[in-house]
Amino acid sequence: MTARRGSMRHTIRLACPPDVVWAMVGEAARLPEWWKGIDECTVEGDTRTILTRSGLPMPERILTVDPELRRFQYRITSPLLVEHLSTIDVHDLGDGTSFVVYSVDAEPAVLALIIAGGARAALTNLAEVLGVEIVA
Repeated sequence: MTARRGSMRHTIRLACPPDVVWAMVGEAARLPEWWKGIDECTVEGDTRTILTRSGLPMPERILTVDPELRRFQYRITSPLLVEHLSTIDVHDLGDGTSFVVYSVDAEPAVLALIIAGGARAALTNLAEVLGVEIVA
């Protein structure tokens, strides 16, 4: 992290197969189901616009939806950010569990901290929504 740019990563291991996790996180329109504070979103082509609980619309560009790699990447295109890239990877650990990695890189750095904090809470909520345990 620098004064201008921040990078954060949060991980969680879930007691369920990766295809189950991917079915939720790999579908852009399902974000409000597992990310508290996002009331709704619309997806048109490679553009997703989320509406936060506070009423703030946040436009995003979907960059990658790769079901083989189980990777979802997007950029927030709001003028609040100079640059942003978030990546969600769902890894198969080969034992019926999944390792989910949510990475955020943004400028200004403070927004990376804010987004990453939301991502950490969203990953925990993802386990609840899927009805699975978090594996230590």
